[in-house]
Amino acid sequence: QISDSHIGFHGPANPNVTDTFNHAIGQINSLGYTPDFVIHTGDLTHLSTPAQFDQVKQMLTGLNTPHVFTVPGEHDSTDDAGQKYRQAFGAGTRGDGWYSFDIAGVHLIALINTLSFSKLGGGHLGPDQLDFIEKDVAGLSSDTPIVVFSHIPLFAMYPAWGWGTDDATQALSYLKRFSSVTCLNGHV
Repeated sequence: QISDSHIGFHGPANPNVTDTFNHAIGQINSLGYTPDFVIHTGDLTHLSTPAQFDQVKQMLTGLNTPHVFTVPGEHDSTDDAGQKYRQAFGAGTRGDGWYSFDIAGVHLIALINTLSFSKLGGGHLGPDQLDFIEKDVAGLSSDTPIVVFSHIPLFAMYPAWGWGTDDATQALSYLKRFSSVTCLNGHV
């Protein structure tokens, strides 16, 4: 998992995000094995420009893995409801960009909770995506390992700073029958 590369950011907190992201890619490539996949949990870009999305896409091709999956962060989606993100990374997704897939017996679900982002309220999934989750897992055996990834946490980490998803409890209720559920996020 990698997250919050913020390609395009300029400031004292990280004066060279491109080098930082290249360093992270190098660390993954030097693990000593090839991971089945890499997940980027959002804020790929800082200002969601087509040039920034193109730069991230090109950089991600340098990963030594057969699959790279992404979800948008608020920096990738709030100015246009995620349209530029979906143009760059949305092939094969549903609705506003959510999707699921199976690798090595694990079912993974990519959720988009940044389209209605508010620093005072956090993330939101919405009824269409909640319906997708419920239907997506309905036919799975309860012993299927589940991994859910989103940008904003699916729990109320610190809602006053936008570190939570207001309807995550309903989403997670569809997953409580599974013996193994892992939720990965970026943002914080």
